[in-house]
Amino acid sequence: MKKKRLVCDEWTVITSKRYKQRNIDNEFFRGIVALLYLDEVVTPQIWEFNGQKNVVCDTGMKWLQMIPSNDTYVITAMINIKNEIELWYIDIIADYGVDIDNITYFHDLYLDLVVYQNGTIKIDDMDELVEALEQKIITLDLYNLALETSQKLQRGILTDIPQLNILCMRCMNEIKQTL
Repeated sequence: MKKKRLVCDEWTVITSKRYKQRNIDNEFFRGIVALLYLDEVVTPQIWEFNGQKNVVCDTGMKWLQMIPSNDTYVITAMINIKNEIELWYIDIIADYGVDIDNITYFHDLYLDLVVYQNGTIKIDDMDELVEALEQKIITLDLYNLALETSQKLQRGILTDIPQLNILCMRCMNEIKQTL
């Protein structure tokens, strides 16, 4: 499994960024929230799906990342310069922790969900999940965890996009208060 950090080191097109993270424990969210400011991007990243183009990585954008306590996913809200969420990218994960430099990391379970403002959900990298199981990189239990988490999200929080928007904006305001 890949170990990924919320500071998004693997995005090499981001040449300058600022990062803040904190634990939140209140009535609307319990878990880790991080805010990544994309101060300089060499080449904007644009994803196209169903004929629609979404800028997901560009100078001036913010990525809000949320890992709910005792759960197995990371929601990344990709927020444009107008403070509007372009889309959500959800990593299904095995677990998470904090590195010695206090940056949160997670072990990625390959399967991802891309969620658009109109409620469309694209299931991404199912082939990578199957391949990881076949190559014994992950166990059958982890494979099933990934599928169950994906289904839980699609039957739960992802059925109410306006509420997901509100949750993200509340978390962003909460972390901004500590900057």
